[in-house]
Amino acid sequence: MSAHISNVRPAPDQVIVDIANYVADVEIQSAEAFDTARNCLIDTLGCGFEALDYPACKKLLGPVIPGTVVPNGSKVPGTHYQLDPILAAFNIGAMIRWLDFNDTWLAAEWGHPSDNLGGILAVADYVSRQNMAEGKAPLTIKDVLTAMIKAHEIQGVLALENSFNKVGLDHVILVKIASTAVVTKLLGGNKEDIINAVSNAFVDGQSLRTYRHSPNTGSRKSWAAGDATSRAVRLAWMTMQGEMGYPSALTAKTWGFYDVLFKGNAFKFQRPYGSYVMEQVLFKISFPAEFHAQTAVECALQLHQEIGDKLQTLDQIAQIDQIVITTHESAIRIIDKTGPLDNPADRDHCIQYMTAIGLLKGNLTALDYEDAAAADPRIDALREKMHCVEKAEYTADYLNPEKRSIANAVQILFKDGTKSTQVAVEYPIGHRRRREEGIPELVKKFKINLARRFDKKTQAEVLTLCLNQNKLENTSVSAFVDMLVVN
Repeated sequence: MSAHISNVRPAPDQVIVDIANYVADVEIQSAEAFDTARNCLIDTLGCGFEALDYPACKKLLGPVIPGTVVPNGSKVPGTHYQLDPILAAFNIGAMIRWLDFNDTWLAAEWGHPSDNLGGILAVADYVSRQNMAEGKAPLTIKDVLTAMIKAHEIQGVLALENSFNKVGLDHVILVKIASTAVVTKLLGGNKEDIINAVSNAFVDGQSLRTYRHSPNTGSRKSWAAGDATSRAVRLAWMTMQGEMGYPSALTAKTWGFYDVLFKGNAFKFQRPYGSYVMEQVLFKISFPAEFHAQTAVECALQLHQEIGDKLQTLDQIAQIDQIVITTHESAIRIIDKTGPLDNPADRDHCIQYMTAIGLLKGNLTALDYEDAAAADPRIDALREKMHCVEKAEYTADYLNPEKRSIANAVQILFKDGTKSTQVAVEYPIGHRRRREEGIPELVKKFKINLARRFDKKTQAEVLTLCLNQNKLENTSVSAFVDMLVVN
């Protein structure tokens, strides 16, 4: 005789309750976290401004029905669009992720926590405009920064010990979970609302990593996070209309997330939620390269200075015996690629391609992934000489929470027996250990990206505000976004 399944609804899963408690109750005290969040905000917006130069991104933006303007809706920075917050979240999220140039978090799972800004900024702007229309106070940029810190923390802490990629799931699931939690709070949700919304995010369908790997690598990886943060806003909005949640979304026998999608394993946690992730987050400052290759490209740039004149022709490249890239296990698993690379999304996730560009040019830009640049035969000639090897120490230090290094080394060996210096870089310029060196370069990057969309007067006004922590935090979200509108 089969056992009856109890129809008594259990208490909500503790993992979801912990997220809700953190979002609803914890006050962020870390000045470093708020300062880093401000730098993250301007860098992330700048990435979106640069993406607007690319037709492949722009074609996905704007209202579904051309000409639609939503009264008191969310404005999309760098454009003239004013949309409902669900669609605005997709627009902002797709822009900021398009060129793979925003921040990064590396652990058992990888990802880009600033992807959450799509939902955060869209909802905060919408709520602010609605509040003002009703004679209430708008939200401020400090509310945005607080939501960013908490979204970073949720995504990053879940990623520390739990590898979603190893079960075939894409890391944008963590964007959906984190965004759902914080935007429910921004919409006025209480702890129960957050629990209900996050449970729906776990019950939801989850993205496969198909579009990130050969032979299917493609442009979906540039809008997947926008889709995830937009879906989060949708789920949060439905919750705020009274839609129910599912208390054992993770742990339900047979039908829960753990059994269906995580091989029956429960999530593991290394640390409680605080502000660790924002403080430790990695910025992509110098070039738009998948982060596991950032230090490899830095090595290549140094080698370009040393022997770049020996690598400029196919005849010279033919004199190379091999190029050894010493790296860590995650880099080999994600971006060690041989054979044809079919599109920009394929190329910016190939450590050999990125290193080859650095060796040839002494630089790397988003345009170097486009078809015209990739047609240079010297790139594939160099790629064919490259060999990736794992160094156990690099892998261990990558996983060490006190180091969090992303080390690579590059050396060129010639057929005549000579060889270049083996150049090794342990921490990329965007690492916390290089903040003093990195932040001035991040500001330079922001200035360049502002100049892509705005006149000199607006550039100066935006930059002055963004570099003043206190003044920016106390600026209303709608006033800040209005500065970033392009007519």
